[in-house]
Amino acid sequence: MTIPKLSRRKFQFGAAAVALSILATGCGSASGSDSNEEVTLRFAWWGNEYLNAQTEKVIDAFEAEHPNIKIESEPGEWGSYWDKLATKTAANDAPDVIQMDQKYIAEYGGRGALLDLSKQGGIDTSKLDKEALASGQYDGAQYGLSTGQNAYVIMANTKVFEAAGVPVPDDSSWTWAEFMETASKISAAGDGKDYGAAYGSNEADLIIWLRQHGENLYSQDGQLDFDTATAASFWERLKEQRDSKASPPATVATEDSGAGLEESLFGTNRVGMAWWWTNQLGSLESTTGSSIKMLRAPSIDGSAADNGMYYKPTMFWSASSRSKNPEAASTFINYLANSPEAGAILMTDRGVPTNPDIVETITPSLKPADTTVVGFLKDIAPDIKDAPPVPPVGAGSVQNVIKRYTDEVLYDRLTPQAAAEAFKKEVEGMLASARK
Repeated sequence: MTIPKLSRRKFQFGAAAVALSILATGCGSASGSDSNEEVTLRFAWWGNEYLNAQTEKVIDAFEAEHPNIKIESEPGEWGSYWDKLATKTAANDAPDVIQMDQKYIAEYGGRGALLDLSKQGGIDTSKLDKEALASGQYDGAQYGLSTGQNAYVIMANTKVFEAAGVPVPDDSSWTWAEFMETASKISAAGDGKDYGAAYGSNEADLIIWLRQHGENLYSQDGQLDFDTATAASFWERLKEQRDSKASPPATVATEDSGAGLEESLFGTNRVGMAWWWTNQLGSLESTTGSSIKMLRAPSIDGSAADNGMYYKPTMFWSASSRSKNPEAASTFINYLANSPEAGAILMTDRGVPTNPDIVETITPSLKPADTTVVGFLKDIAPDIKDAPPVPPVGAGSVQNVIKRYTDEVLYDRLTPQAAAEAFKKEVEGMLASARK
């Protein structure tokens, strides 16, 4: 079978969408898990040195259990990972097993580059959380299995709170007004050196704000699903954080956004509150040397049930639709998702596993920070609503667009209303171009 080629530019920006739709699991041979024939799988992921070592360990454990399947490692770093993956995919050279992010599930899956895992007999999804499964689905296909659940929260650095003499608020009932007041008090005590809160200006921040207003960034059919006025109110709030000095000046925020954790305001104990994902708690405590308390998102009315929070897959295990060994790739993905041995190695570094049996198995061995995360995710469960729709094809770089318009507002180059209108128009163009 001849596989059509797609240029890297078209793959990334959506000019040619349907060409890859003919790619199917029938492409190539289907050797692997149920035979003694030796096969080799290429496995790509992003991570730091710690995650790389951990991943190599789980590969060794898998190979010991499946001696006919060899795994070739292709580790990378987030900054260059996606460019490399796009290049390899366009060249018909994608890895067999791919660590995938939700904002690219539709980008790759919707263009036929990922295997539909629901059609693979070697994968057992019976014990996996149904919402987590849905988060890896697009257009009726299962393009990824969640590596674990996460939630986007405010991390409160207790060392900064104590130095400012400000109590950590009750996150079960706090409002945005209380958030602003708390941050302003910390900034005032910091006398221009420490700040109350960092700006939350990525995709998850906007999604939570929209959900608090009964809207969503995207609809189920892949369109934008919010009013411009609501998006404008998001940037109004960020501008208010600047004007009230609850957050640092725009110039300081810009410099901070380019810093690594160790050099960042939060990492150096100079900001009291910042938005992070729950699986980052251990790294934050290790870097700051402080006790970090996870807080629910503030809400408009003080009701935790209305704060718009949701469970998000930290990342996914996906497979290339061009793999010559789809059965073996599926066997490996099933091992990563369901094997107690794999769970004991991976723990919660890629999120809290969505298989409850694995969570039960690893809980006695968890580090204190990880135990805290597991407990926190369980505590907020009663107030968690359905996950937002999967980002559609063409939405892969929307997060960068949000950050750019945040800068435009904080530097007074655009009003919040103008930023919201320009943002909506630009993203609508991105999605429309991807559908052509």
